[in-house]
Amino acid sequence: MWTREYLKTRAKKVLKVSYWKAFVVSLILGIAIGDRGGGSGRGFNNLMESLSPEEAFILSLIVIFLVLLGIAFRIFVGYHLEVGGRRFFVQNAQLEGVASEELSVLGYAFDKERYMDVLKAMLYRGVMNFLWYLLFIIPGIVKNYDYMMVPYILADNPNIGYKRALELSEKMTYGHKFNIFVLRLSFIGWYLLGVLACCIGVIFVPPYEHATMAELYLVLRQQAIEKNLCTSEELMLDLVLPDDGFREF
Repeated sequence: MWTREYLKTRAKKVLKVSYWKAFVVSLILGIAIGDRGGGSGRGFNNLMESLSPEEAFILSLIVIFLVLLGIAFRIFVGYHLEVGGRRFFVQNAQLEGVASEELSVLGYAFDKERYMDVLKAMLYRGVMNFLWYLLFIIPGIVKNYDYMMVPYILADNPNIGYKRALELSEKMTYGHKFNIFVLRLSFIGWYLLGVLACCIGVIFVPPYEHATMAELYLVLRQQAIEKNLCTSEELMLDLVLPDDGFREF
């Protein structure tokens, strides 16, 4: 069974060699995924109350347009940047940062032979997540962890098929969801330290988290292959995972 210490140790080893490339990719992933801090709508409500009905109507139209624009960006650009970013971190982990991937890998999913398949799979995941959240929060969170490996799977084989990508992600994360939850929770302390450092430190944590999650995917992927849940050919693997004696299942 994998441990947090093992994944983080490997992530640190990779980042020692390729931190700044990982930093740039993490910034782009933050934009693509839509990571943002929480906030209150009170200020916006106060602004609306201070406007005339005509001004409030125009402002509402602008807000709706910006929201729709943001959704369109997430679907038609963000999904593909996310898959490219995951591919960067996975391949960087496989190569242990020594022959670090070029940033051009971010455009991997925009290839015409991959674009629509990635779009369908990521959109299907988003819709399924949304529908589960409509039931109750807890089932939605559980399904979010079920589908967590979808962009990583697409980073290996973008043409695997939208249903197969979700199915394989569920199988990979089966029995691991609580441990993954604890793993992600373990980064909160780093983010809090980043906030204390005038909030600037927050932007330096994501590379560490993304690198660790890539290490997790490598472990879950190898486990899935060994359990015949998928084949290396299905995932279009052409790189051999380093055998350092740590991977135990």
